Parts: sequence; C-alpha cells; structure tokens
Amino acid sequence: MTSIKQFQITFDCAEPERVARFWRQVLGHDVPPPPEGFGTWGEYEQTLPPGQQGPAHAVIEPVDGGPRFYFQRVPEGKVVKNRLHLDVRVGTGLVGAEREAALEAECARLIPLGATRVRLLRADAENESCLVMQDVEGNEFCLD
Repeated sequence: MTSIKQFQITFDCAEPERVARFWRQVLGHDVPPPPEGFGTWGEYEQTLPPGQQGPAHAVIEPVDGGPRFYFQRVPEGKVVKNRLHLDVRVGTGLVGAEREAALEAECARLIPLGATRVRLLRADAENESCLVMQDVEGNEFCLD
C-alpha cells in the first residue's frame, strides 16, 4: 500500500485571486513560484487563452510540510453550509477568558482583511471556546 506524502486543500470560489490573498494573509503563506521559464504568474497567464486566464491561484506554507491551498473559479455560488472547514489554531493551550481574548484579538485582525464574525461558541463540558467566522466569499472557518 502506498503512503500519501502530500495533499492539497481546494476552495471553489468566484474570485480565486481575492480568496487566495485573504487566506495568504490569514495564514502567513506565500505564493508558489511560477512555472519554469516564467518570471511571474502574470507572464505565465498571458500565454493562456483569454477564457483560462485567472481561473486559479494557490498559496503554500513558507516552510515545506503543510498542504498547498488551491483556489479555483467555479460558476455556481456558495449556497449551503460547508461540509468541511478549517480551524485556525490561535488559542491552543489557552482556556477561559485568556482563550476568548486570543480568539477576539485574531478576529479583530481578520475583519479588516474581509472576514466576517459569525458567533462565539463558548466552552462547555466537552469543548473549549471557538469563534466561527466566514472568509471573503462566505466559507466558514473557526478560530480555535
């Protein structure tokens, strides 16, 4: 049996560049280098037919090891709750008021980037607090 070494997280979206820019800022990721023989992604895109320019963007971790995030244009809009979401781990190891303060601080950083605050889920007997948010196209994610 083979072992998977890498995987990619793909977002369907209306504006791939906008969504990629948002997540790059949230996660501190980089834009991957353009294909060999091209100095920039813009140069590469100019070689594509007009209908295929700008349909996708990607971001990667500055240090190898994490998944690549890929953003592809699709014609349909988002209409239902995500079946999969990302947890952005900003409160790991924190509890109570200290955890909520860390979540709120990160929320305050993300709102000017285009994120929307949805609701704070306070700690209960099983889970610590997390803050539900949406990215620039309404995809849910949690500050955890």
